[in-house]
Amino acid sequence: MTLELPPLRDRLIRWANQNSGSDNLPGLAAMLDLLEADFAALPGVTVARMPCANTPAQALRVRFQPDAPRQVLLSGHYDTVYGANNPFQRCELVDERTLRGPGVTDMKGGLVVMLAALQSYLASNPSPALGFEVLLTPDEETGSFGSAPLFAEAAPRHQLGLVFEPGRMTGNLVQSRKGTGNFAATCHGRAGHAGKSPSNARNAIAALAEFLVTAHRIPAELPGVLLNIGRIHGGGDATNVVPDYAQALLDIRITRVADRPAVLARLAELAAPINAREGLHLEITGSFNRPPKECVPAEETAFALYQQCGAELGLPPFTWVHAGGGSDGNLLSAAGLPNLDGLGVIGDQLHSDREYCVLPSLVERANLCALFLRRIAEGKVRL
Repeated sequence: MTLELPPLRDRLIRWANQNSGSDNLPGLAAMLDLLEADFAALPGVTVARMPCANTPAQALRVRFQPDAPRQVLLSGHYDTVYGANNPFQRCELVDERTLRGPGVTDMKGGLVVMLAALQSYLASNPSPALGFEVLLTPDEETGSFGSAPLFAEAAPRHQLGLVFEPGRMTGNLVQSRKGTGNFAATCHGRAGHAGKSPSNARNAIAALAEFLVTAHRIPAELPGVLLNIGRIHGGGDATNVVPDYAQALLDIRITRVADRPAVLARLAELAAPINAREGLHLEITGSFNRPPKECVPAEETAFALYQQCGAELGLPPFTWVHAGGGSDGNLLSAAGLPNLDGLGVIGDQLHSDREYCVLPSLVERANLCALFLRRIAEGKVRL
């Protein structure tokens, strides 16, 4: 099957013009309708909507030859970071090679690549040796808390995962990803009158600030760890009251699973001097919702075949890189499923009103994945 760009471009515009921000439930439902109609048109597949934990939004599962000896799981998400009230809502064709729009790269363009690859593969007299499952989820941008059980349940049925997050502008894939965690540092002090001296009040904001200054230095102390101090709030409207409450939200990212205890121990160590003072208590709460995606030998073998397929198609040489952001590839790795990540469309400026994709890469990446699936079906790589 020869893939042509105009139908893929038009599908991407149609999908991206449908808002599906993670918190826009009606928009997610409308996007799910579009995806179900298009994926259900694949020959020989079964399609089902799957409930997600703690959210009305649903996932879409597509299966083909579930009894085949080789099984591949294709993963993508259809939510975006652009809410219903975000001014960035429509696609703009910048030129014949460039489409700007909400989610065109992250990752509705990846979903277009996935669907086109499956269309091409299924049109090429598919082997009975290979089956696949598609899992499209509605909550990746908010941590995949609702869909994580679906990945854990599906992973043992497969030998390899394919994740259609964006490719790099060089065409590179993603070799590994940092694990992501959300934490809160909450400090309780003792309220009092700001004008009373000496005062038995304890300023929670001052104590929290002291902790944050030292926590901000953790990345310099622990290589491979990132810590971002996000939102801070505390106190009240009256400035003549010593605040007895303050909280900061932290985004913490780690490169290896082994980094996790070191980070948590360092946070506790930095909180200890504050907790040793009478009238103050600083507590660290939260968790790592996505463990790191660390490269394993099975992924190296699969990636070598992916490179070989690219060379057969005459694509520019590409490699793979470490990424600071998490994806559902992290969850697949945590469930024991080797996976290739970053197979989606090539683009840049994600999560901004400048997000764009390189349109010819829709065809190039779909052809690459389709050929890879054919090689797996032929037994060119051992899963």
